Amino acid sequence: MSSHADHTTVIVGAGPAGLTAALSLARYRHPVTVVDSPRAPRNSASPGVHGHVGMDGVPPAEFRARAWRELSRYPTVERLEADAESVSLAPGGGFRVTLGGGEAVEARSVLLATGVVDVHPADVDGFAACWGRSVIHCPFCHGEENAGGRWATVADNAELAALSAVAFRAWSEDTIAICQESMPGLETARATARSRGGDVVAGTVRRLHHREGALQAVELADGRILERQTLVWTPRQQQQPLVQRAAEELKLTVDDAGFVGVDASQCTSVPGLYAAGDLTSRWKQSVTVSTAAGAAAADAIHMSALLGAVHH
Repeated sequence: MSSHADHTTVIVGAGPAGLTAALSLARYRHPVTVVDSPRAPRNSASPGVHGHVGMDGVPPAEFRARAWRELSRYPTVERLEADAESVSLAPGGGFRVTLGGGEAVEARSVLLATGVVDVHPADVDGFAACWGRSVIHCPFCHGEENAGGRWATVADNAELAALSAVAFRAWSEDTIAICQESMPGLETARATARSRGGDVVAGTVRRLHHREGALQAVELADGRILERQTLVWTPRQQQQPLVQRAAEELKLTVDDAGFVGVDASQCTSVPGLYAAGDLTSRWKQSVTVSTAAGAAAADAIHMSALLGAVHH
């Protein structure tokens, strides 16, 4: 095991939050090591980044390639292509990040920017093939590219079902919500949606009929076929194993869904340990939000280093 105690900050994750933080710290001439997993990133299924000025439509792989070209110009940035296994308190202060090969990197501060894991429904045939193309998690991210045709959204509560059945009219004139028959408030949600030109359909999605990932119809468990070209479905999310272990071992504050709690500076409940990006919020997940959080974390990390004390 080797130690790199001279690295002031370790960033775990090389998505929008981590890369932005690395660039911000680099411009402070702040030593930083970015642990970049060799596995395919979460957004690799998406054809492009959207809604981020200057990057609209840029494929995720190109987004990352541009970022690394920029970071390569800064001598204070080191890239480690490895999986991080654990984050623990170092005996002499600061933190120790242990990598998959047994190597450890020690640092004064750590930024977790791993993103989260989308848990795809295992019992829906065709979901994986359509994911990121005609099955989208966010209409504000991918709605423009799927405009027109018939839309549906999978909802898990009555208020969301009624709203979703009509909320996506900017992209489609035919929108419905699909929810469980046992959902409380179903009839009220259906009446509300129909009064506004939408509808709520009760049922369980079992199969997606598609042609090379292009959705054609949604099949329900009872055999009904709903012709749809776009399905909005935000699957359940869970933390990366590294973050789950850190939350348990370091007693991080998390909400009921397991998302990591942070303050305005992106600091967790453990001084010196920061978190930015999708792992901190279920409903505020976008490239723009993540880059802003990464920049905020970098500012706080550098200010803490300047003051010689951990920033809360």
